[in-house]
Amino acid sequence: MFAAGKIRGIIEGAARQCWKHYLATCHRPNRLSIEAMTERDSTTIQRSYKFRFYPTSVQRQQLAMELGHARWVWNTCLAWRGRQYRLHDKHVGGVDFSRQLTFLKGLGPYAWLKEASATCLIQKLRDQDTAFRNFFAGRAKYPRFKKRTHTQSIRYQLDQRQVAGRYRAGEFLKLPKLGALKLMWSRRPQGVPKMVTVTQDGAGRYFVSFMCEETLQSLPRKPNGIGVDLGISDVVVTSEGWKSGNPRHLKTHARQLRKAQRRLSRKRKGSVRWHHQRIRVAKAHARVSNTRQDWLHKLTTTLIRQAGLIALETLNVRGMMANRCIAKALGDVGMHELKRQLAYKAQWYGRELVQVDRWAPTSKTCSECGAVQKAMPLKVRQWTCPDCQTAHDRDINAAKNILRLTTGGRPESHARGGVHPLEVVA
Repeated sequence: MFAAGKIRGIIEGAARQCWKHYLATCHRPNRLSIEAMTERDSTTIQRSYKFRFYPTSVQRQQLAMELGHARWVWNTCLAWRGRQYRLHDKHVGGVDFSRQLTFLKGLGPYAWLKEASATCLIQKLRDQDTAFRNFFAGRAKYPRFKKRTHTQSIRYQLDQRQVAGRYRAGEFLKLPKLGALKLMWSRRPQGVPKMVTVTQDGAGRYFVSFMCEETLQSLPRKPNGIGVDLGISDVVVTSEGWKSGNPRHLKTHARQLRKAQRRLSRKRKGSVRWHHQRIRVAKAHARVSNTRQDWLHKLTTTLIRQAGLIALETLNVRGMMANRCIAKALGDVGMHELKRQLAYKAQWYGRELVQVDRWAPTSKTCSECGAVQKAMPLKVRQWTCPDCQTAHDRDINAAKNILRLTTGGRPESHARGGVHPLEVVA
């Protein structure tokens, strides 16, 4: 018994020394203090805006024609590319089909192509070139044919010589062959757009989106850091002990979605009532997506305003989605979108966003003494360290360790949020 206890003590001491070495060599954003990390000036960015608009009956007919022509050009060009490669082993692009499109417009059976704006058709060919570049680079799958019932989009180019009479922020926007659009201006952009994209989603709603160059001022500097632990019961848990909870948007609207989809399954596919019910299902899904997006924006903005340094854990979301027991709840959280919003907002407003190593034992490590437990099952939410007898909440303890790893436990990085020097007992 004495020999076994002595061996156990040697093993625990070695584990503490490994933990101390890991803290000393872990990834750090830089060797400056958190105050230096948050020193940023104003930045010039490309900011995107998206507004909903309500077309008139005449504009609706024109948009249906423009979207239909753009969809025909996309599908025809995609089929032509595939045929040229299969039969002649020849690689062709959007420029090659543009010449064919000009020839087709001169033929009688295809004279209807002149009714649409030439800019929209050319931009659709450029979009397909981009889709193929992403496919060959391994970033996307092979481009697919477009359907009328899916989300459709066209892009207009604004002539910068006449843009003053076509666009004024917060007042009006005029597009070729459509005229002035009735936009819901939820905010006033600063810059002037060069391209305007008109989108019709599956629920039949219309949106315009464009990008402007703007200058943003960084938020007031904050010399503190917070660690963020991501989960399902609470989407965000910070090292300060704050928990965001989980609204569970899909579960909230599950009954409405279930009823709408059952009604859709009982109708004959392709009938008028089937199309009407399909739009109702699409609106129900859009409501879930909008509530999730709104909540994530409010959550990420709150985190950005709280601290100058935000430390995140690196999760294998794709691997976690393979677990059918948690895949639905995990997909409803939107972790990838959460990280994406934190990344660009931190860059905009002068914050530092860092991530710890995926294999760091943040959950089963005591944030007070650094003792690493052998195992920590997911069902254990509260635990007490056997070495220092400190009671821990699993998520809060993990958030503290995440912050400690990103700052390296340096004494000069004392900050609100649990950054303390690590004391390792040999």
